Amino acid sequence: MIRALAGTTGKAALLALFAFIIIGPLANLVLWSFAERWYFPFKLPVAWGLRYWEVVFRPTGVAMQSLVTSISIALLTVVVALALSIPAGYALARLRLPWRGVIMIAFLLPQAFPSVAIYVNVARIFYGLGLAGTIAGVVLVHAVHALVYSVWITSAAFAAVDRELELAARNLGASVLRTLFTVTLPLAAPGILASAIFVFLESLDEFTGTFFVGVPTVSTLPLLLYSAGMGGNYQIASITALILLVPSILFMLFVERFLRADVLGRIGR
Repeated sequence: MIRALAGTTGKAALLALFAFIIIGPLANLVLWSFAERWYFPFKLPVAWGLRYWEVVFRPTGVAMQSLVTSISIALLTVVVALALSIPAGYALARLRLPWRGVIMIAFLLPQAFPSVAIYVNVARIFYGLGLAGTIAGVVLVHAVHALVYSVWITSAAFAAVDRELELAARNLGASVLRTLFTVTLPLAAPGILASAIFVFLESLDEFTGTFFVGVPTVSTLPLLLYSAGMGGNYQIASITALILLVPSILFMLFVERFLRADVLGRIGR
């Protein structure tokens, strides 16, 4: 009886610790977002209000401009990444390519080295090409960074499509292109959409590449969060962090609802 009670108490304590680690920082963000005045030694804000929310969502404010810029860059990054990853993923999943494993690993190379060292050199090259401080330069950096995810996920999506369905369509007289657009792509669509959402979130949250390539001309939400936090404006930084958190939660709900287990199981194969 005592041993069972001790085991239950230990599990409850571990769950409480885990919940604190996960929920604690989020709760702190929420508190700071509604705090108009909060200083030591008070454990809770002295004054509450929505003043800083009004500042962030003011149509002519820097935050809204940064949000529009971030969304625009993320959408362009999705277009560029999918334009490359859909044909690449189809080829890796359907064609018998030599050195297929090496090709798949090659897409991991941007993640294999320290990002700061890479982006410093990229910024130097882009400065010579006239791409530093431009939306196009930031989109290219984000797209290369996101290719590893988009190629691996789209490859898994195409690999999960039953070849028998494609053969049945071909036997009924459909051409290769018609089979691709009426059978393969619709069946692979949930995986491709998940890849697009993942690329969108990666671009939306990307800081280092934007900092080295886009500053000072291009301003995004992560850059605003950084500057607000470094400047001691924790209310603006907290609200910006909460805004960036919403798409990630929606993406997790989408993956749980629509992405099949067989697609997830084929990632990297």
